[in-house]
Amino acid sequence: MALSGIQIYKLLPQTNCKDCGFPTCLAFAMKLAAKQADLDKCPHVSDEAREQLAESAAPPVRLVTISADGREAKSGNELVLFRHEKTFYNPTGIFIRVYDDEPTETIKSKVEEAAAYKVEYVGMELGIDGFAVEATADGETFAAAVRAVLGVAQLPLILIARDPEVMAKGLEAAEGTRPLIVGADAESWQGFAELAKKHGSAMTITAGSLKGMSELADQVKEAGVEDIVLDPAVRDLRSSLALNTLTRRMALKKNHRSLGYPIVSFPGEFSDDEGMVVIAATQAITKYAGFVVLDRFSPATIYPLLVLRTNIYTDPQKPIQVQPGLYEINDPGPDAPLMVTTNFSITYFSVANEVDGSGIPGWLLVADAEGMSVLTAWAAGKFDAERIGKAVKSGNIADKLSHRKLILPGHVSVLMGEVEEELPGWQILVGPREAVDLPAYLKLWSSS
Repeated sequence: MALSGIQIYKLLPQTNCKDCGFPTCLAFAMKLAAKQADLDKCPHVSDEAREQLAESAAPPVRLVTISADGREAKSGNELVLFRHEKTFYNPTGIFIRVYDDEPTETIKSKVEEAAAYKVEYVGMELGIDGFAVEATADGETFAAAVRAVLGVAQLPLILIARDPEVMAKGLEAAEGTRPLIVGADAESWQGFAELAKKHGSAMTITAGSLKGMSELADQVKEAGVEDIVLDPAVRDLRSSLALNTLTRRMALKKNHRSLGYPIVSFPGEFSDDEGMVVIAATQAITKYAGFVVLDRFSPATIYPLLVLRTNIYTDPQKPIQVQPGLYEINDPGPDAPLMVTTNFSITYFSVANEVDGSGIPGWLLVADAEGMSVLTAWAAGKFDAERIGKAVKSGNIADKLSHRKLILPGHVSVLMGEVEEELPGWQILVGPREAVDLPAYLKLWSSS
């Protein structure tokens, strides 16, 4: 059971030395109890006390890592139920499943297509995290499928088999990687636990209730396996939402260690309808799957799931920013228009994509607004005439242009006069309010 702040305090040196970064040992103890500090920050805690505190100081959801060739997929270490309370840390791993009864060339083709998929979103490159290989036949066939996948893409693996002997063959084929092995239930867990220990792998346990998962997790841990992933054995939206939420709540709010593990979800087993599968995957990412296994790869399906995941696992207290500076779009010359915006990444990419798509060359000046959007930054005093003027002057932009015209976002037209005062000799123009209207505006600007 978790220790209270006072119980933790009694085990600390109680010197108030501040070496941990907190004003008192009691303050540090309270942060430890709330899972908001690391015990290693105290350099003076005794070995005996450290041992007693280790369990209490551990994150309520254990971190589980699967890897291959330096690529990792992590889940766990989460501290809150809702991202606005703090943030979520390890984004849901998205995996594509193949089956060993498919022809080798078909497996390779599927893996190659999915592994090659990359898309840029607000300056970040998004893609899938790995592949799941499921056994439907004997161990040799399973091993061949695993080798086929790794021969095309060295990405983290989830291996699925109901028979420990078949799983053993797959693990041999995946030597050099650290996969997640799936298939253990109340009857077969001992065999899978032995394999997990032998190969240093993480393993799932499957049960249809909180009690079942809790009891099975305790048995597997006692057998020597620490890295456990929970597979709630329900395959409908309502039951999955309830079990996932209750599992996370019990781990975080009640510190129920037996349920303090990541969750894996298989949306393709919820329905044969592709639309329902996407809904199930969306629910799994938001509530609270650490790994999601899809049965079909489609850019039209994957892209919104990747974007959703990125948005959920972005720290809500730290806006995504781009580097302030001058950006060239469509190889602009000295007579190309100069626009200014803020360094909030979504704002930047909205503007840049519209200009790029128009085919019109342009200069885009990104001012440091501490990662805020145009209106928010203006309201907070972070996007004003002084900052805009500073951005123009510090970048020696005048040397690159044959004109002295600057286009403001339409939402801050009120700044026009102040910017003119800040930049003597410049003509300040007011552009459209929305980025989507920029192409039409730039065509008029170019013809004038």
